[in-house]
Amino acid sequence: MATILVTGANGQLANELKILSSGFPQYQFLFTAKEELPIENTDALTSFFQRNKMDYCINCAAYTAVDKAESEKEKAFLINAEAVGELAKICYNHQTKLIHISTDYVYDGTVHNPLKENNPVGPINIYGESKLKGEELALEKNPSAIVIRTSWVYSAFGNNFVKTMMRLFKEKSEINVINDQFGSPTYAADLAAVILNFIEQTEQGKDFSGIVNYSNSGVTTWYEFAEEIKSLVNSNCKINPIPTSSYPTPAKRPLYSVLDTSKIKELLQIEIPSWKESLKECVDILKTV
Repeated sequence: MATILVTGANGQLANELKILSSGFPQYQFLFTAKEELPIENTDALTSFFQRNKMDYCINCAAYTAVDKAESEKEKAFLINAEAVGELAKICYNHQTKLIHISTDYVYDGTVHNPLKENNPVGPINIYGESKLKGEELALEKNPSAIVIRTSWVYSAFGNNFVKTMMRLFKEKSEINVINDQFGSPTYAADLAAVILNFIEQTEQGKDFSGIVNYSNSGVTTWYEFAEEIKSLVNSNCKINPIPTSSYPTPAKRPLYSVLDTSKIKELLQIEIPSWKESLKECVDILKTV
């Protein structure tokens, strides 16, 4: 029975993996939160892997406070880069397949065609820089690792755009949302299913490594995303489209970070649901909460 370690157990993606895990009785899952296994603590990681034989490690642990990272650069790099390098090295030494999650923020947002894995990178904020360094260290220390770049992640868990919009629609009669940043929302439940698909096919003897992009299909803006959420919850809140320049934040965001997902579709032989389809699934769940 293959054993799968999932770090960052309290996050959106790990929670979706928990839900899916019950459908995979052939695997043993071990979910560790940062309190139990802080990935930036090399001694704790080393000791954990000495005590436990892991076949796979899905690294969902990350520093994700994009704006705060601008003033906490050392912390962002410690968790998103240095710790990832150490984890990758330990996984390599213990013959554990590493699946590491990265971000669309490794791109600079100036190219206006869907971004392929081999497109030039050039992060425009500290968070993106730290995640890019994490990718580099993961593959340098563990060439068999899989790095999945994803974008605009949301789920029924944690803090995210969908939940924030649903709350604001109840609290306010009018809100402003940015309409000049383009991307593809990703439902964490869909991403979780894709990760388990990688593991299933690896168990069947296929060999995957390197960087792949995954997001739901279709392109939107934050404003259109908000409008779609609004229609799904039948809200009367007025949404005003505004440019990025009207909403300054400590960290710059890429204006265009649509991911080209043709590589992952070909590798796994999968169809990817549209962002609207998956959003409806998530909102239906959140309506019952």
